Amino acid sequence: MESPHRFEIPRLTALLLHALPRVVEGMIAPVVVFYAGLILLGLNGALVTAVAWVYGGILVRVVRRRPVPGTLLLAALGVTARAALAAVTGSAVVYFLQPTLGTMLVALSFLASVPLGRPLAAKVATDLVPLPEAFLAHHRVRRFFLRISLLWSLTFTLNTALSLWLLFHQSIGTYLWVRTTAVALLGAAAVLISVWGFKRCVSRVTAVPALPGPAPSAEVPALPGSARSAEVTALGPARSADLALR
Repeated sequence: MESPHRFEIPRLTALLLHALPRVVEGMIAPVVVFYAGLILLGLNGALVTAVAWVYGGILVRVVRRRPVPGTLLLAALGVTARAALAAVTGSAVVYFLQPTLGTMLVALSFLASVPLGRPLAAKVATDLVPLPEAFLAHHRVRRFFLRISLLWSLTFTLNTALSLWLLFHQSIGTYLWVRTTAVALLGAAAVLISVWGFKRCVSRVTAVPALPGPAPSAEVPALPGSARSAEVTALGPARSADLALR
């Protein structure tokens, strides 16, 4: 019998290959571009370079006739506003403070979703992998996503705390490289735990229990006299022959 919760789960390598270009484009490359601009051109040059990188990514998609995600457009507007504010104040701290505060809000969102019984991790998972409604309604699955939401809340909280400390106590160069490395390691650990836990949860939910076999027939006790004859008649010819041989 097929389990109603069974569905295809993408392989971990497929998920990593899908995410790698986005990690490089959205996390590693902007740091390299900003730091190179900071060293070679100063703060204002770094800000211009960072903005040019984002809009360059949009232009490449338009030229290749690929869809431009709405999140990328919002990110471009955000980077533009941050760069303008940092240029006016002359402080790189202002440029990096906004995304750090945004990370703190994400951590609080994951945390708040747990007592509300609507784990944010479940919403993120369904954006990555199409999951059946019957599967999401399973009590094991709901408990898993509640715990994973707490895990990601902790991850983003540590990210925020480390970022704020580096931003106000270290140089911008140290902030860029140490934070990027630490955030990547924290994120990788949280992803591995999430994927491992999800696969374990799926294996339990989709497991189909073995159907019990037919109960062994009970031995019919020998019956004396007329009672035995009545049983022979009731059981039919095949069973009658069997009993007659006893």
